[in-house]
Amino acid sequence: MKFTVLLGAALLGGALFTRGATQNAGLPDTNAAASNPEAAMTALFGNPTIVKGKGFEIKRGDLDQVLAAARTNYRLANRQPPLDLEPSVLDKLIEVECLKQTATAADKAAGEVEAQRQYTNLLAQFRTQEDFEHLLKARGMTVEDLKAKALEESVAAAALKRGLGINISDDDAKSFYNTNSAEFEQPEMVHARHLLLLTIDPATHSPLTTNTVAAKRKQIEDLRARIVGGEDFGTLARQYSEDPGSKANGGELPNFARGQMLQEFEAAAFALNTNQVSDIVTTKFGYHLIKVIEKIPAKKIDFATAKDDIKELLSRRQIHKQEAAYILKLRTDLQVEILDATLKGEEAQFQAAAAAAQAAEQTGTNF
Repeated sequence: MKFTVLLGAALLGGALFTRGATQNAGLPDTNAAASNPEAAMTALFGNPTIVKGKGFEIKRGDLDQVLAAARTNYRLANRQPPLDLEPSVLDKLIEVECLKQTATAADKAAGEVEAQRQYTNLLAQFRTQEDFEHLLKARGMTVEDLKAKALEESVAAAALKRGLGINISDDDAKSFYNTNSAEFEQPEMVHARHLLLLTIDPATHSPLTTNTVAAKRKQIEDLRARIVGGEDFGTLARQYSEDPGSKANGGELPNFARGQMLQEFEAAAFALNTNQVSDIVTTKFGYHLIKVIEKIPAKKIDFATAKDDIKELLSRRQIHKQEAAYILKLRTDLQVEILDATLKGEEAQFQAAAAAAQAAEQTGTNF
């Protein structure tokens, strides 16, 4: 389970508070992070309280901070944010604050354990602490920001699970594992770095001029020669790669299986041995160099490894059915009031749309 609420979300692709998973194609993140208009607005107009309830308030700056992170991640994924991003983020902030008001000492303790587990698992996906912090910096975050938001989320999640009486047993998880055995077959995967020089305009995707493309070709040839000559791939990727999604992390990509990357890129990556550097790979985005960090053989994930994730999945399915009504009652009990008239109207429309979508879902295929 990756961080899914507040600033911790979408560090490795995807966007805050969107339903369903975003496929991580790995190539290319074609827009650099833009400036922060939310922070500028807060600086200009102050930081008023936009939501209040018993025991808490939400400031305009709290909302702006999360919106900035969300919009940055959409830009890096070369996607447009949904029209309802602001009310959906506000809705989630209110939910977390309401749940925090109900949290017991046990919920807080469980939240601390879970937040640390998530942080450890996330950190393990990076080669070094420095690589991890480079990526955080590119997202305008610090380790302390991430840990604080993860803790808030985890405490809220523990309070929600307790409040709804969710308790998935080992037997429940084992039954799911046996019934869905094919889901636990992990295909062969590659863990790699890449360095990209674009031959298209990152904003319009139109081809660059012939002379520019020729210069890029010469540059990628020179970079390959330097890497083969002993220079560090990650260092050169940080300096020269034009893929903002992996540049800060030394070109390192999440593990990927066949079918997740562009065909030319995938074919080259799977043909390499560990620590081998590819020849120049040409795709519709430009020129790539690839270095394989690890080849991961196909295997079946055993139950002991999958158990916690299965329990989390089954818990989420139960929570999904009950959460909306429970949070609505909490909001009423805590006398939650949205003070900004525009946000109040937008959030009401978002709530109505979400309720209609859930009602339609319940008439179809249930979990």
